Amino acid sequence: MSMEQATEDVMTKIAAIIGGGVIGGGWAARFLLMGWDVRVFDTDPDAERKISEVLANARRSLPGLSDVAMPNEGRLSFHGTMSDAVKGAAWIQESVPERLELKRQVYKKLQEHCDTNAIIGSSTSGFKPSELQGCAARAEQIVVTHPFNPVYLLPLVELVTTERNSAETVSRAKSMLTELGMHPLHVKKEIDAHIADRFLEAVWREALWLVNDGIATTEEIDNAIRYGFGIRWAQMGLFETYRVAGGEAGMKHFIAQFGPALAWPWTKLMDVPELTDDLVNTIAEQSDAQSGMHSIRDLERIRDNNLVTMMRGLKAQNWGAGAVLNQWDAPRSPNTPTDYDHPIVTVDRAVPLDWTDYNGHMNEARYLQAFGDATDRFMELIGCDADYIATGGSYFTAETHIRHLDEVHAGAKITIATQCLLGAGKKMHLFHVMRDGDRVLATGEHMLIHVSLETRKASAPAPKIAKRLADIAAAHAKMGQPDGAGRAVGVKP
Repeated sequence: MSMEQATEDVMTKIAAIIGGGVIGGGWAARFLLMGWDVRVFDTDPDAERKISEVLANARRSLPGLSDVAMPNEGRLSFHGTMSDAVKGAAWIQESVPERLELKRQVYKKLQEHCDTNAIIGSSTSGFKPSELQGCAARAEQIVVTHPFNPVYLLPLVELVTTERNSAETVSRAKSMLTELGMHPLHVKKEIDAHIADRFLEAVWREALWLVNDGIATTEEIDNAIRYGFGIRWAQMGLFETYRVAGGEAGMKHFIAQFGPALAWPWTKLMDVPELTDDLVNTIAEQSDAQSGMHSIRDLERIRDNNLVTMMRGLKAQNWGAGAVLNQWDAPRSPNTPTDYDHPIVTVDRAVPLDWTDYNGHMNEARYLQAFGDATDRFMELIGCDADYIATGGSYFTAETHIRHLDEVHAGAKITIATQCLLGAGKKMHLFHVMRDGDRVLATGEHMLIHVSLETRKASAPAPKIAKRLADIAAAHAKMGQPDGAGRAVGVKP
């Protein structure tokens, strides 16, 4: 590898965050937890405190979206000058206030010091990229990368470009964003407020009228969204939802049935009530009554809990935002071991928010799920994978014994190491040890029997499965019996 290539590889893992508010802090957290070194420039004296609080929430919630180990966290640093922050960065994310002249001043300054190949993304929710590129020394570097809050959880980012951005720049931006676990929606024709915010603005305008006219309170409007169409939109969007509403006749039937309603005065989307002091006070008072009992950090954690739970549900269905998470997980599955001198790491992941119970630690059913995942990974290693199972053979669990030795909380990074105690004939005897670092959290002992999926009865495994299992069992036998193996409930040796 040449020195130039080595330098480029190092650069690809440095991100500069210009503006560390709510959105900038979210970007900092996503980059950092995805393994990038992050440099922050913000003139706010409280920026370091604010970002540390956002980062604490991100560490608690983001890793649990993944079913495999996250990258090692990058290094976070705060810089007193913009020039210091952007030097050597491969990605620069601008999240300063929505003032065009201010943004242009920022680009002028940072382009004097940043690498010419760095991508400069703007979090702007309204300005077109051509407006941002207007006075830039290198317009081709600047794109719009508009995210959604919380940036560290939601995968959508609107990538808006112009003809001044080369195909190579666009491709590189898409690749980097995808590696961050995001879904870059490439908006090829620029427009004020891009795509998603135009929808939000339409709903916001109508909601203001409903409050202004005394038809609904802020809480009633929120309930209409979160208990109804908001859930549908979360997993299927707008057009696909309406296609389903058209029944067997499809989208054309839906439009024919409901299209005429577009001419009726159902909404006031082309108008908006004047934001008088009375209306602003009404909205603020209703919002206080609705949510004022929670601090902003409490609301953020409630929001994160809900988002993680919904997105993990979608992940199980490989649908919507869940499909994006699965695509990001796929290349980071645990490596196949090259030798069997030690117990095999079969699980390496964080504990997600939805695995905890009323006591604040991992639900006992999730211990079984984690050990079940470890067993599934071990089965893959001996060749009992999806292709083999499709031929009609598999292993069924006949007996399980779990010891709960220490508490496990949301966000804990757990590993499970698996030792094969027996691998002969139809039997596979596994012993799993769950750890958080050096701390042993639990053990799971499992006896499995190979079965024929056709007869649903015990059967001998295929010769290649039997040999691989026997080889691992023989290697693991040299380690001796692990502590706790063979224990029964309430019986001490």
